[in-house]
Amino acid sequence: MAGTSALSGREQLLAAVVDHLADHSVDGQSLRSIAAAVGTSHRMLIYHFGSREGLLAAVVGEVERLQREAFTVVASSDDAATPREVAERFWEHVVGPATRYGPLFFELSAHAMQGRAHAQALATGLVGPWLDVLAGEIAAGGIDAARARTQARLGLATVRGLLFDLLVTGDRTGVDDAYRLLLDLVGAAARPDVPVPEG
Repeated sequence: MAGTSALSGREQLLAAVVDHLADHSVDGQSLRSIAAAVGTSHRMLIYHFGSREGLLAAVVGEVERLQREAFTVVASSDDAATPREVAERFWEHVVGPATRYGPLFFELSAHAMQGRAHAQALATGLVGPWLDVLAGEIAAGGIDAARARTQARLGLATVRGLLFDLLVTGDRTGVDDAYRLLLDLVGAAARPDVPVPEG
């Protein structure tokens, strides 16, 4: 991660651990193996994080922070920007970091699905907070609030699916084309006179 020179010792360690786990996965990693990989001792990791579970909970928190940075693109968007311009800016903002930290994000998301203690923060933050922000942006364009939330859920799920596709295939052109088609479809469907499907 860039800019680690201004971080505290704990923050620098955490940044190094996140980078290491982004490259080498979480499962099968002990405190000792993580410490050796980032150039410290397992005792130092225990001092800062308490345990392997404590370290992984901190990693989850850092991954959440990286995710929240994308919120600012939507929440602080230019008032003069069209919804499509906001959506295009949002995509460019998330797709770069996703190629670096996406595998770790999806691995920890699976841990949240499995109910692992260190990933519980993701279980509560993966969907709801994103829907609140995205639905607010959509509703600001004159869309009914219920429909806006439905569109936000569809858009969020599709974007994450496209990021998953990108990480598996490496086909940035194909994924970009699919995202642009998503925006076309959402734009065509964004008519207040079309009812939100029930169920």
